[in-house]
Formats: sequence, C-alpha cells, structure tokens
Amino acid sequence: MISIRQRKGVKTTEVSEDYAAQEANVKLENKLPSGCTTRRLWKLLSFTVGGTIALCIGLLTSVYLATLHENDLWFSNIKEVEREISFRTECGLYYSYYKQMLQAPTLMQGFHGLIYDNKTESMRTINLLQRMNIYQEVFLSILYRVLPIQKYLEPVYFYIYTLFGLQAIYVTALYITSWLLSGTWLSGLLAAFWYVTNRIDTTRVEFTIPLRENWALPFFAIQIAAITYFLRPNLQPFSERLTLLAIFISTFLFSLTWQFNQFMMLMQALVLFTLDSLDMLPAVKKNLKTGSFFNRLGKLLVHLFAVLCLTLFLNNVIKKLLNLKSDEHIFKFLKAKFGFGATRDFDANLYLCEEAFGLLPFNTFGRLSDTLLFYAYVFVLSITVMAALAVAFHNLSDSTRQQSTGQLGKCTIILKPETAYNLIHTILFGFLALSTMRMKYLWTSHMCVFASFGLCSPEIWELLLKSIHLYNPKRICIMRYSVPILILLYLCYKFWPGMMDELSELREFYDPDTVELMNWINSHTPRKAVFAGSMQLLAGVKLCTGRTLTNHPHYEDNSLRERTKAVYQIYAKRSPEDVHALLRSFGADYVILEDSICYERRHQRGCRLRDLLDIANGHMMDGPGENDPDLKLAGHPRFCEEIKRNLPPYTAYFTRVFQNKTFHVYKLSRNK
Repeated sequence: MISIRQRKGVKTTEVSEDYAAQEANVKLENKLPSGCTTRRLWKLLSFTVGGTIALCIGLLTSVYLATLHENDLWFSNIKEVEREISFRTECGLYYSYYKQMLQAPTLMQGFHGLIYDNKTESMRTINLLQRMNIYQEVFLSILYRVLPIQKYLEPVYFYIYTLFGLQAIYVTALYITSWLLSGTWLSGLLAAFWYVTNRIDTTRVEFTIPLRENWALPFFAIQIAAITYFLRPNLQPFSERLTLLAIFISTFLFSLTWQFNQFMMLMQALVLFTLDSLDMLPAVKKNLKTGSFFNRLGKLLVHLFAVLCLTLFLNNVIKKLLNLKSDEHIFKFLKAKFGFGATRDFDANLYLCEEAFGLLPFNTFGRLSDTLLFYAYVFVLSITVMAALAVAFHNLSDSTRQQSTGQLGKCTIILKPETAYNLIHTILFGFLALSTMRMKYLWTSHMCVFASFGLCSPEIWELLLKSIHLYNPKRICIMRYSVPILILLYLCYKFWPGMMDELSELREFYDPDTVELMNWINSHTPRKAVFAGSMQLLAGVKLCTGRTLTNHPHYEDNSLRERTKAVYQIYAKRSPEDVHALLRSFGADYVILEDSICYERRHQRGCRLRDLLDIANGHMMDGPGENDPDLKLAGHPRFCEEIKRNLPPYTAYFTRVFQNKTFHVYKLSRNK
C-alpha cells in the first residue's frame, strides 16, 4: 500500500496497519504523564545540543575560511593597493562602490554619486543602484560610518568579515535543513562536515569574497530551510506565520543581492508547480486530478504545455514592451551551448569559451567521491526517486477504483512534502550544475544536505530494509545513527591532517606588475582621465585609482556589451585609425594593453579572445588550423602587436607612456 504524509487539510491515502499501530502506540504513550515528561525533556535536550552544535559548526567554518584567506595572501601585512588588487575582476568593481560610499563627504553625497554615476561608464550617467546589485555595499558602508568601530576595524576587514560571517549563516541553514528533513541533528552535523571537506566544490568565498553569489546563497539556503519547515504537517498558526515571514525576508534579500536571482526563482516556481501537478502539495487545480490514470496524465501534459507557452509568450511580450535586452546574451549562449546552431556572436562565444560556463568537469565526481559524498548522494537519490515515482503513479491513478478492487500492495511508501520539495530541488540543481560549471555551488551544497538527510532518515532505511526483507525497527535505529557516525569518523581521520596543513601553510600576495601599474596611474595621470582596456583589469583601475572607465565586467547591459566589443578591437586586426576613432568615441584618454591577452595561450585556438574578435569581424584566425571558408584575410595586422613597433601610422595616434613586463599604456592623441 502507498501512503503519503502531507500537510493537514490534504487528502491522505490509507495507512497500512503496522504503521497505524505504531501511531496508536505513540499516542498512548503520550497520554502517560511520565512518558510525556521524559519525551519533552529529551526533545529539549536534543534541541539544545543540536542548536549549540549548529552555531558552533557555522562559526568554526567561518573562522576556517577566513584563516585560509589570510594565510593565502598574508592579507593583514600587504599594502592597501595589494589588498584591493586581490579583489579580482568584477569583485573589485563591487568593492569600489563600498569604498566610494566611505570616501564621500556625506551619505547623501555618496547616494547621489551612485544614482548619478559618470565614472563607471565614460560619457554616460547611469543609476548604479538600478543597474547593479550593490545594495549590500551601500548598507555595509552606512553601518561602518554609523557604528563606533572605525578606531578598531579597517573598512576592508569590516567588509570581508561580514562575508565570512554570512558563511556561518549559510552552513547553519544547511545544517537546519538536513535536521528538519531527517529528524536528528546528527544529519546536520554530517552535512556541515561534508560542506567543509568538499570546500573546493561547495564554495569559493575565500578567493572571490565580494562575488554576488557569496552574498546571496546564504539567504537562499535560509529560504529553502524555511520552506522545508513550512511544508511540515500540523504547523501551529503562529509558527506558520513566522515561517512565511522568514520565507519572505530571505527571498527578498536573495533577490536583492544576486543578478541571477530570476533564474533561481524560476526554478523555485518549477519545483512547486511540479509538486502541485503530482498532487504532492495542497491542491490548487482540482479539475486536473480527476479521472483515470491516462486521463489525468493527459490533462497534466496539456497543462504543462499551456503553462510553458504562456510563460514564453509573456516573457517575449514584456521584453518587447519594455525594450529589455539585458539577458539576450544568455539566450544566445544557451542556444549555442545546447547545439541549436553555431554562432559567431562575440558575447555568446565569450561565454562558451569560459571554463566556468562549460560542462561540469568529470574530476569533480572524483573529489566528491573521496569524501563518500557522491556515493551517499546517489544511494539516497535512487531510493527517493523510486519512492517519488511510485507516489506520483499512485496519485495520477484512480486510487478509489484500485482500493475497491483490492489491487493494492502491502508495502507502505512515505514521501513527505518537504522531502519531495528537496528532491525536485536537488534534481534541478544537478541538471543546472552538469550543464554549467559555475552553478555547481548550488548543487554541491544541497547535495551535502540531501545525502546526510537520507542516511539519517528512518523512512529511507525502512524502504531499503523492507525491499530486502530485513525490516526491523531496531535495525532502522541502528542504521540511521551508525552509518553517519562512521562516515564522520572517516572524514575526521582522512581530512583532519590535511586541513591542519592548510591552516599552517603561509603564502603571500605577489603581483608587482599590477601594483606598479596602479601606482603609476595614481601619480602620473589626471583624476578625470578615462581608461580603456579589458573588463577585468579596468575593475581594478576603478577600485585602486578611481579613474573613469570605458567598460567594466558587469556584463548585464546590452549597450555595455556593444561598447566592450568595440574597445576590444585593440586585440583585433584593425587599423590604428579605426581603433583610435572607436576609443575616442567613448572619451578614452589612455588604453592599457596586456600581453597575456595579446599573446594568449590559456585557451585553445578558436577560444582565444583574439580569435573571437577575428571570427566576429569575419577575419581568418592566426596559427595552424582550419578556418571557415567564408572568413577572409584581414587588411591590417593585429593592433596590439603592431603598435609596439612604434611605426609612424601608430605613433601619430598613440604615445607609449608606461611599460613593464605585463602592461603597455598608450596615451591617445586628441587632434585626430
């Protein structure tokens, strides 16, 4: 027989006799005063111990990651410019607005500078609060100015300690979610241990501190924990209202802190839609859930098709009405990534050639297997998927007819709504991570939760033991506690020495060429000078020098993407006249050329930045290898190479003013 434990008010199928007997025994025991008192004391003790461990493990994780960051860079001892350079690419851009708010004479002037910003994109005034997710930097800068901490804590430490503190909240939320699903805090402890021992694949906070995901994912984890609790049966009205408030606040903060929040919210909607369609949540569309199995399945498929078409239609209509083009590069990238036609679009190829947006590397599973996480995850996922399929089939079938004809089996399958919710979540996270490596941090952290829950879940062990005819309540108790304890001992034995070695390994930040460049810009160029160059480098220029930029790494605006492609012609086969005209159209006074891009060897042929530009311009690529037949030879040599020869056609437009082993800075003439 199949039964589903759901929220109150939801139709529940008939429960098997042995399960009903167990429930009756529990009710009988609860009527006894002594048993009730002992039970309450035990629950209170367990909650106190589990809660204390949750807080401690969260704080320890935060301290551990902060210590790794300090040891890797010797952050407390390096110069301020080196600290700022360590915030690579877009991280430096985000941190620059925190610095800008602190340097403003008043908070109102700081707000005005962000709302009417003309330094992030030259010759344009943009509202940074509208364009970027930097509310967290604004909030932190206000806190730092208001709180009496300036004498005791430098601004940069207030910033990074906040991010490492959020990691404590993140781990605690994962711990609580696993605890809620399994009913024991031992599950939460195992989830936290797995999160730490798989640090390479669960977080990158220690070397990309200001990244938006490091702000957002802790709130996303709180949201999942709150929804997991909300789906539990028999919630008291006060608890339900409090949980809804937690869901609202965490969702709001998550949406505020990450530019990719809309994709995550879409996944949330898909999860809830799937659960409702399969009758695993309180009914909404009752007319879809009547009739025979094939009748209900047909209604469901039609409903899915209608919802998909309506969603795509509304999405296109809204974007056309509001002239929204901020995410069109994502759809171009996805179209090319999944084989719906090759593209020469520069933006799409830029994403396709980045490792972070490629498929999940196979060696990831080797690392996850070393900690036994992947094996445990597959074990739990297999059992819960089979249970979910059985429940879905039962819910889509005419259960009344089956019961009347006596065609029910003897096995009871219990799939709680909160379990089904997390199951669909982990499956969607998995598909997302497998297709796009950058999104693996969503999946791996939830993988820790899901695997640890399953190993400590009485329902999972009951299903397994019944399937192999070894079911016994005592065996369930033994398995759900002994297996996680053995894994915890294994993790401590195998990984504790390595973690101690990591904490004792001391290194130091070293990037003298970039430091020299930033110091030269600060001391030899006007404060209002405009700089052109690569997105990643210009973010550091903005942070370290405060100079105006032509482009930057926040790639979510269509006009900025077009501007970046134009600036990047410095690495294409273009004439000095063309490059000068393009750069001056954006008001550039100086251009920075990087040898690491001009002579790039990191990517294979076809994925080097100069190759992407050649393809987009219709030019043949350099080096041995095939080219598409319609590509032509360029009429000019590569600009970044030829300019270094100081030939008259180039010196007429560009004057070299700085050079070291990595960077070449040229000043643009104004009289052309």
